Amino acid sequence: MTARSWRILLLVIGLALALTAAAIVVYLPRGKPAPWLTLMPAQYDQLAGWRDDSVAAALPAFLKSCAAVASRSAAAALDGRTKSGDFGTAGEWRPLCTAAEQLPTGDDKAARQFFETAFVPLLAGNNGDSEGLFTGYFEITLDGSRRRGGPFQTPIYRRPSDPARFSRAEIEDGALNGQALEILWVDNPIDAFFLEIQGSGRVRMPDRSIVRIGYDGGNGKPYVAVGRLLVERNILPREQVTMQTIRRWMAEHPKEGGELRRENPSFIFFREITGDGPVGAQRVVLTPGRSLAVDRAFIPLSVPIWLEAQERFAKDKYRRLVIAQDAGGAIKGPVRGDLFWGHGSDAAAGAGAMNARGHYYLLLPRAVAARLSPH
Repeated sequence: MTARSWRILLLVIGLALALTAAAIVVYLPRGKPAPWLTLMPAQYDQLAGWRDDSVAAALPAFLKSCAAVASRSAAAALDGRTKSGDFGTAGEWRPLCTAAEQLPTGDDKAARQFFETAFVPLLAGNNGDSEGLFTGYFEITLDGSRRRGGPFQTPIYRRPSDPARFSRAEIEDGALNGQALEILWVDNPIDAFFLEIQGSGRVRMPDRSIVRIGYDGGNGKPYVAVGRLLVERNILPREQVTMQTIRRWMAEHPKEGGELRRENPSFIFFREITGDGPVGAQRVVLTPGRSLAVDRAFIPLSVPIWLEAQERFAKDKYRRLVIAQDAGGAIKGPVRGDLFWGHGSDAAAGAGAMNARGHYYLLLPRAVAARLSPH
């Protein structure tokens, strides 16, 4: 073969390799982008149901958050845990809180005008995708005792000095025994498990008095949704998975239910609460139907949010003004919310069945919105 032929052959081989490499680059699957909060300006007439909601009903919740903001220095960030953007300082939000305090109680027209004048709605998205999941939670009631005995065999623990050391299975096997960490003992391990999911509860004592307990951190292990496991294993159909159906299945299958709970390594610790409650992550008392748990990495506490969601397996819709006042281990992502329903049987039924898809708008002060809006 001549030198010229060799050069031609090498050129052809090089071209083929280059094309192959290009094909590989083109067809390699792209990784899913990391969660990222995106915001798009909107108008109030784009908010479905805005004119129909009792906006004034959200003001008491907003003023509770204002009280928390008032305790911070003027230069402090609205929420120091939120790193997704500049949502302003406590000093920037305080004039709005002062104005809200002057509004007449229960006056929807005045409340609506206040928000429309002082705040700009921005549609939240995860890398531009505005659809997310919205669930519900409530203040669960359990039966318990200060002392272990009789039916009261399941401990509720306060936070240990090294909360991240053990998984749920290890704790259930006695890893925290002998450390005097038990706040109370309850009579039902299923109730104790759902107490962790709800984050707060009322424990009814043998003398019928009530002890209120609230979330005080977790062990930092990954949260595994047992409902998802039941669906994946074809034990329950997806459209029938609610808190009530999961509880019923666990009660009917105590051994299997106990094993299923251990597959969720996440474990929650509690503290006793005196006075009114329940208290959310912002350390303010939650308002039924108006307090929303969010992911603080993306959404700061105190922010008013317009929620629009539709139940996945029912006809119920949610169109209301809520306030970001809580957080939760399972509430992750820029478009994710957990609506607080209150306490009692109606709240348990509503929260347990809530499984909605939708979106929300952050209502931000005009100066803050101008900084965060895309240019």
